[in-house]
Amino acid sequence: MFASLLTHPDSLFGQFDRLRRDMDDVFGMPGLPSSIRSVQPGTVPALNVGRTPTSVEVYVFAPGLDASKIDVTLDRGVLRITADRPSSLPQGDAKVHVYARERSTGRFTRAVALPDDVDPAQVSASYREGVLQVSVARRASAQPQRISVQ
Repeated sequence: MFASLLTHPDSLFGQFDRLRRDMDDVFGMPGLPSSIRSVQPGTVPALNVGRTPTSVEVYVFAPGLDASKIDVTLDRGVLRITADRPSSLPQGDAKVHVYARERSTGRFTRAVALPDDVDPAQVSASYREGVLQVSVARRASAQPQRISVQ
């Protein structure tokens, strides 16, 4: 029943979001993150972070990268992803005129603070179809346990 409120372009929640942005533009500081866990709009590459009962999952949306040149490190609870996206435009050609350039190029670094219950010894990363997936296992002591009643 409420799916149409979320998916329609002029949905109720979409109108509230637009109103919040308009109010931020008038009274607030535009471009600042909307919550404590978010970053400034337009930060690239975009990423999603979530957790399951057994792991923390990080998805980085970064098409056009060479998987062998992506650097993923986990140090003291901070997952750091660093890579370099080369420009696809011809360099040094005076006859090329660029009218729009929306894809960011160059070196980027994204850092994600992970919860204290992750196990740094159990990390896996895979890059497929422009999405880097990093999975960090949670310690067994942090996972829900079933207790038998006697």
